[in-house]
Amino acid sequence: MTTTHFVAPVAFSARAVRLEPLDLSHEEGLRAAAMDGELWKLRITSVPEPENTRAYIEAALKMREEGHRFAFAVIDEATGTVLGSSSYHDILPAVKRVEIGYTWYRKSAQRSHVNTTAKLLLLTHAFEVLGCHVVGWRTDNFNFASQAAIERLGAKKDGVIRGHALRRDGTIRDTVMYSLRSGEWPEVKAQLLYLLDKPRG
Repeated sequence: MTTTHFVAPVAFSARAVRLEPLDLSHEEGLRAAAMDGELWKLRITSVPEPENTRAYIEAALKMREEGHRFAFAVIDEATGTVLGSSSYHDILPAVKRVEIGYTWYRKSAQRSHVNTTAKLLLLTHAFEVLGCHVVGWRTDNFNFASQAAIERLGAKKDGVIRGHALRRDGTIRDTVMYSLRSGEWPEVKAQLLYLLDKPRG
């Protein structure tokens, strides 16, 4: 018997990008996505090594069952190709807060509309369906690209937690925390839609 969780299984799509609950059927596609650019070699990301893809999915499913994380596969609707993954995590139903993280995309999908579209979908669901008061993000203090991407969304920097977590190479990272409140969402939504609709140079 499955426990009812704050985040129920759901899939959504826009602009040919689909987010669906991550499961073991995505193993081969997720492995191929990680190999596109050998993303697991980046010390500041959580991308699984190819041989660890199944364990990565199993860990995400365990966290879903426990109510802490809900992972999605990000799919190209036109081809069915797995582009990467993103999750709600550190889910706190009592205060209606989720964080968005464990996000990564195959190299060929980076610097495209994919990440902006996925964030629009996740934020819309969090604020407009789940009724969240706050959505948060956390990132490595050396992941400047991630920090810039979060700041472009309109999120506010809450601060830095020093000596917070282990990186995959065993070093200890500082974690940069960001958040977006529900009252800020309408303006951020308008900006995301503007970014998606403007011609890409």
